[in-house]
Amino acid sequence: MSPDEYCQQKTAQSGSSFYYSFLFLPPERRRAITALYAFCREVDDTVDECTDESVARIKLAWWRKEIAGMYEGKQSHPVTQALQPHLAPYKLEEKHLQAIIDGMEMDLNQSRYLDYKALSRYCWHVASVVGILSASIFGATRPETLQYAEKLGHAFQLTNIIRDVGEDARKGRIYLPINELQQFNVTAADLLNAKHSENFEQLMKFQVARAQTAYDEAFALLPKEDRRAQRPGLMMAAIYRTLLVEVEADGYHVLKQRISLTPIRKLWLAWKTYIRG
Repeated sequence: MSPDEYCQQKTAQSGSSFYYSFLFLPPERRRAITALYAFCREVDDTVDECTDESVARIKLAWWRKEIAGMYEGKQSHPVTQALQPHLAPYKLEEKHLQAIIDGMEMDLNQSRYLDYKALSRYCWHVASVVGILSASIFGATRPETLQYAEKLGHAFQLTNIIRDVGEDARKGRIYLPINELQQFNVTAADLLNAKHSENFEQLMKFQVARAQTAYDEAFALLPKEDRRAQRPGLMMAAIYRTLLVEVEADGYHVLKQRISLTPIRKLWLAWKTYIRG
């Protein structure tokens, strides 16, 4: 199996909405974004699938050295072997890849966030940076495009947090800010025990509204000149915003189930966005 095939398999197996937007890219850009996404999956799985925290830290430290080595042409993992040829053409900076690892390590260091400011810092590391790197691969000619991508990544992560409230709670993690739980009279125990209530619905309504606003703010930053090149991000946004609509329509019942869209619906939304440009 070649490094590109490894990354393709890793990406396809994830079942992520991102996969569907990659299908519409030219081959070279598709290989680059697939390698980047495979890297994100590898480091994320290091934390999520490792039951021993000390082992997870050792693995993340290994990835730090592997990324540093990649920029010196000394890569050993299939993911870095696939990603290395794209570093220079798409101006992918080491500091951004290392920042993603920082974000994964944050999950080992804390499982609660006091306020939205603290949560935003986490979102920047695990999602906004990915947005910046992705936009560079898709084709960005203006600095505002990277600002758009940074904001869009933030919106994606807010959506993930909303969708995965119950799943994360079962892992002992609560990403919803503590002061906002208090504002809506929802306790951490409510989330950990999957207690759905009217207060919880109001809390989630607030979270969904903020995520939708983040999408609007991101789109406002995207220059017209780069809109066509950035269609993959817009496809992902179409899928994720539809997911938020589904969460609302289902009455915010995310504590005991993971609301998702079918693959055919994701593909349809991606295709429709691609055609509309």
